[in-house]
Amino acid sequence: MSGDEALDEVRLDGGRVYDGRVVHLDVDRVRLADGTEAVREVVRHPGAAVIVPVLDDGRVLLVRQFRYPTGGVLLELPAGTVAAADADPLECARRELAEETGHRAAEWRHLATFFSAPGFTDERVHCYLARRLETTSEGRLDEDERIDVVAVPLAEAEAMARRGELHDAKTIAGVLLAAGALG
Repeated sequence: MSGDEALDEVRLDGGRVYDGRVVHLDVDRVRLADGTEAVREVVRHPGAAVIVPVLDDGRVLLVRQFRYPTGGVLLELPAGTVAAADADPLECARRELAEETGHRAAEWRHLATFFSAPGFTDERVHCYLARRLETTSEGRLDEDERIDVVAVPLAEAEAMARRGELHDAKTIAGVLLAAGALG
């Protein structure tokens, strides 16, 4: 219960209908506060970490990659799934920064944790600001990743978010949170 009985939903039954490599799908029958019943499809996700890596000169590192579900290339902040091996979101962030950009950070700051799309998934995204970056030889993309790293002034990334030129929610949120934290 959430503490707001007028809005709570109670699971009656249901269960897992799909087990994937990263996500799982549950279909549950729930009772709404007014007694009616509904069906909820929930994509279960272990969570993710997104990193706003800011170079000493104020540029932010972004990655360009083809995103199959969108049918195109997106400009995004580096990010990754919190795996069982690094269930700590900060460890995931450190790993993904090194793998996707070839950098490590001496300074880390947690900016926020938010749900990516609470209407259908329980995925929580942990957003970190990474500063005092240095190049490392740890860059090694996942076998199925093809990424270009680009550096953009943080002020320009913020302007791109506000103009609707960034299309990834975690990137928009991360850029705006970092701009506010550093502004």
